[in-house]
Amino acid sequence: MQNNLQQLYGNIDIYLFDQLLKGRFDECQKILDVGCGNGRNLVYFLQNGSEVYGIDPNPEAVTQLQVMAKILRSDNATGNFIIGTAEDMPFEHNSFDLVICNAVLHFAEDSNHFDAMLRSIWKVLKPGGYFFARLASDIGIEHLVTPLGNSRYLLPDESERFLVNEQILLEYTDVLGGVLFEPIKTTNVQNLRCMTTWCIQKL
Repeated sequence: MQNNLQQLYGNIDIYLFDQLLKGRFDECQKILDVGCGNGRNLVYFLQNGSEVYGIDPNPEAVTQLQVMAKILRSDNATGNFIIGTAEDMPFEHNSFDLVICNAVLHFAEDSNHFDAMLRSIWKVLKPGGYFFARLASDIGIEHLVTPLGNSRYLLPDESERFLVNEQILLEYTDVLGGVLFEPIKTTNVQNLRCMTTWCIQKL
């Protein structure tokens, strides 16, 4: 059973898997993973008929994804997976039914960089499309993080991240012209770090 699940879904983010189980993305035909890495969140989409794209600054990871995609889905062009950054994507505006951005936005250098990444992502999402993001936040560990300036913080796990809170996410949801399709949820990992799931539909 475990092997079957791994073949179907790969090492998918559990909160993205939750959305699949709810049928949220059943009608999404064109998918983009921003910060795709080697494609851990794309196995299901590749095997289920979606037109799949990915972008990542790591050339080695993109090459690994191209190889995997060719094996799983020979008719999904390997040229759909490219080297690049979230803030400077070459895709056409209003192109994608679903944009995934998992563990990427908290690498923003400052609030301007975060804003640039978000707006670049938002432009390529179709009206009615879904944006699924997982990113580090200070929700629940506000008193345990150390400000470093430029909205970056030292976390108890000794990593440095750009952190958001619920207010920032709700404000951006409104400013971008979106609506939450799932409540904001945060996982606290033994007070060492917190990861928040942010799910918006573009109006």
